Amino acid sequence: MSWQRATVSRRNFVRAGVVAMIGAEAGAGRAIAFGLAQGVTRSKPELTSVKALVFDTFGTVVDWRASVIQEVEQLAKKKGFKVDAAKFADTWRAGYGPSMNRVRSGELPWTKLDALHRMILDRLLIDFGITGLSEAEIDGLNRSWHRLRPWPDAVAGLTRLKKKFTIAPLSNGNIPLMTAMAKHSGLPWDCILGADLVRHYKPDREVYLSAAQFLDLQPAEVMMVAAHLGDLRA
Repeated sequence: MSWQRATVSRRNFVRAGVVAMIGAEAGAGRAIAFGLAQGVTRSKPELTSVKALVFDTFGTVVDWRASVIQEVEQLAKKKGFKVDAAKFADTWRAGYGPSMNRVRSGELPWTKLDALHRMILDRLLIDFGITGLSEAEIDGLNRSWHRLRPWPDAVAGLTRLKKKFTIAPLSNGNIPLMTAMAKHSGLPWDCILGADLVRHYKPDREVYLSAAQFLDLQPAEVMMVAAHLGDLRA
């Protein structure tokens, strides 16, 4: 899916209330949607038991692409090198899934997302012919993922939902990354959940089921909110 389609999907799905409720059976998430793009008509689910909403974050709550592009452009201007910042950002993100698969397959031990991002970045700097950066500058660029900006409606929407539900990210981002992002962008989470706590990456079922476990709720009391069909299917 192109980034343009991803952006449209995020707006259509989140604003339409596309959610996935974590199933009562281990690993069997029930996808619940109000007006899916496929045009399938489904009845409105019973939501009175829901007490917590957990969110995919990259792409659903924050605009990772525009944020990373801006960071790359700023560094290029400062250091005087030329780079296609959009291609750089897209290539960086393209390494996301394969790097997590290396952990999932056992090729790598458990490795937090910050470290995976850095491994991808080190290769990208070589592939794009970018030289002359100090260790501090490379580390700062890697931490651009800590400074992702929210979509224009995200903070207000989360703040409104927070009045009724416990809200938290359920992301593959490690806890320091997600905490820094929340502080930077004013995301009003009640707590931070994610892959670190169970040492699994989505779409592994352990990540989804951990939300109910850590919040001391039944699986049917927790709802997953995401703009990505892969998250919803899982």
